[in-house]
Amino acid sequence: MVMTILEAHVAPENWAALEAAYRAGTEDPPPQLVETFLIHSNPDSTLWRIVGVWPSREALEEMRQSAETPGGVLMFRAAGAEPTLAVFDVDGHASGPAAESWRSESEFIGH
Repeated sequence: MVMTILEAHVAPENWAALEAAYRAGTEDPPPQLVETFLIHSNPDSTLWRIVGVWPSREALEEMRQSAETPGGVLMFRAAGAEPTLAVFDVDGHASGPAAESWRSESEFIGH
């Protein structure tokens, strides 16, 4: 499993544009994508991240080769920001007891 993190500072007046771009961009996600999150920092509310979870590095590379510019980059650009990318190998994963009910409730978040 691989996790990508796109990160950028987004001006407050562009937050709605980022959220709208994320909603639109996740309506038809790449088939290789397992899960994605749009998050922002509490201490620095201008710091936003798009986290993507991919089943393998090969799946991530397949997505990257299939598109000219990855969707997450385009989402940040729609909000006037240029993100940086970090890629992590996932060495462990666990879900807590509330994960099942949270997932079913959170499917509508941002949509």
